[in-house]
Amino acid sequence: MDQSTMHRLADHALQAWSRQDIDDVLACYTNDLTYVDPNTQGPIQGAEAMRRYLTKLYEQWDMNWYLKEARLFEDGNGCAALWRATLRRKTGDREVEAHWMDLIIVEGELIKRNEVYFDRALLAPLM
Repeated sequence: MDQSTMHRLADHALQAWSRQDIDDVLACYTNDLTYVDPNTQGPIQGAEAMRRYLTKLYEQWDMNWYLKEARLFEDGNGCAALWRATLRRKTGDREVEAHWMDLIIVEGELIKRNEVYFDRALLAPLM
């Protein structure tokens, strides 16, 4: 993957996550994906498990994602990305802004592994 393709994939993925379009999010990933974030209690393996996770996540949260910076790995097989997000529980009116880092490994032009890093303490005011 080159820099232009990486930014195109990041744009598509972030827009899909922000729209909460599960099918469009999954279209950015391989079928045998691995997804990990501080809320998953371990890796999510495969598209169907990811679909279940996203369904539950989107039932509870409104989120908007913005790319701050992405650095393509030298071999082109992924990147490190910095994001900014706004989050709000669907049952509340308070919103927080958070900053995250992702490690993304790609296969072709799809995300194969996505490891998300953020401080869960940022979500405490919304709980």
